[in-house]
Amino acid sequence: MTARRIDGQEVARARHQDIARRSQAVTKARGRPPCLAALSIGDDHAWRVYQRRQRRLCGQLGLNYHDASLPADCPQDQLLAAIDQLNADEAIDGIIIQAPLPAGCATDVIQERLCPIKDVEGINPANLGLVVAGRDGFAPCTARAAWTLAQAAATDVRGMEAVVVGASVIVGRPVAQLLLAAEATVSVCHIATRDLAFHTRRADLLVVAVGKAGLITADMVRPGAIVIDVGINRIVDAAGQAQTVGDVDPGVWEVAGALTPVPGGVGSLTTTILVENTVAAAERR
Repeated sequence: MTARRIDGQEVARARHQDIARRSQAVTKARGRPPCLAALSIGDDHAWRVYQRRQRRLCGQLGLNYHDASLPADCPQDQLLAAIDQLNADEAIDGIIIQAPLPAGCATDVIQERLCPIKDVEGINPANLGLVVAGRDGFAPCTARAAWTLAQAAATDVRGMEAVVVGASVIVGRPVAQLLLAAEATVSVCHIATRDLAFHTRRADLLVVAVGKAGLITADMVRPGAIVIDVGINRIVDAAGQAQTVGDVDPGVWEVAGALTPVPGGVGSLTTTILVENTVAAAERR
């Protein structure tokens, strides 16, 4: 068996026409396009790569893009002041903040400071609470992307045995909540889970979001299962070449029924979800 490839780029492209149409409608209604603001801190290479994708997609779909930059060693008060300024700026519809934050900046304090209606990343507790309540709100982009690809592969997850490996606040937990809202039977595994393979082998749908290369091997996957690999890890192969891999070992391709590649899977859709959320925020405002 060779798993069917769940193509995140293809799913993303299928959404672009609708996002562009909605962006154009917002622009016509109020005289200016939706605008995504990125708050950069220092000069992190991975963030700059992600920013280029954001900027390019905004340009393609008719959105404005604003880059606000702070020094790498900025104190928390300076970061909070920058967030306040973006919150108050009527030209800004959505805000995304670079992660990880500088040393000395409390993640929970920063997340709480974001205006919920501009929090297109879905990291403010108010938006996370809406996800838990099963109500309309901005779910974290990576979690929403993973959920969307699971839907694309399964069509209907109702009644499926779903296992989420990873319990982070912005991926694992919200994915589990989205699956629960769709009436899947959900188990969440984490660092303290005993006998991880026992749980993963029961899954019709397996979502892995840990950040550990090769964590899930072929013997841990039920034959024919749908596997959503959220992990993004940089490793050096035997030839000394750096490459990006997920949390799922390549051997899983021979066992699973469908699998997201890394790269080309969840990450490819995440930027589209971010831009889509920005248009939705503009529509609501």
